[in-house]
Amino acid sequence: MRILVIIPAFNEGGNIETTLQKINSIYNTDLDILVINDCSTDNTSQICRNYNVHLIDLPCNLGIGGAVQTGYKFALNNNYDIAIQLDGDGQHNPIYIENLVSPILRGEANLVIGSRYINKKGFQSTTMRRLGIRYFSKLLKMLTGQLITDPTSGFRACDRRVIQLFSKRYPTDYPEPESIMFLKRNNFKITEIPVMMEPRLQGESSITSLKSVYYMTKVSLAILIDRMRKQVS
Repeated sequence: MRILVIIPAFNEGGNIETTLQKINSIYNTDLDILVINDCSTDNTSQICRNYNVHLIDLPCNLGIGGAVQTGYKFALNNNYDIAIQLDGDGQHNPIYIENLVSPILRGEANLVIGSRYINKKGFQSTTMRRLGIRYFSKLLKMLTGQLITDPTSGFRACDRRVIQLFSKRYPTDYPEPESIMFLKRNNFKITEIPVMMEPRLQGESSITSLKSVYYMTKVSLAILIDRMRKQVS
């Protein structure tokens, strides 16, 4: 069973080293790690070169969706069975990777999401983001019939079927809620496991209050449009 950890990183020089150290301290060499450096202007790339990881330096900034899809293309082309998304900013604790992978190994899910809102412990995000998360949770429940408590979580694991699908089509902008709709429309099994998340080690989120309005509007339209599409053959 080949497992790849995909870490998208944009100007995470203050965080990425701690993230890599955490993964290595828990799993040593049991996991392959791929960092997608999304055309950072800081020392993200140089730091990653000091560790035994795969590194792709994108020639231009693709945004979170394009960076993550690059990781899925790498996973598919190199015959990985499971891919795990993990942010490079220190919010996702790699100690939960084994819990993320377990439902896939048992054949219970194609995608497993790490949710901070099952046990409601640890960092719960800002008030504005919690409102947005609750909104998308209700929208997806209405459209799919399944409650996803943390639809914006970027801490996820998926099997080879999802890797194949995401390598060909992955939302470009704030992709997590839209990708859930995409998978549910195509009858993939999704489940959540409880995790505790941490505040960013350094830096600030790229989603400001003004961007949150744009985010909710754009992603809502994308989810509704995706719901009307045919299944992927």
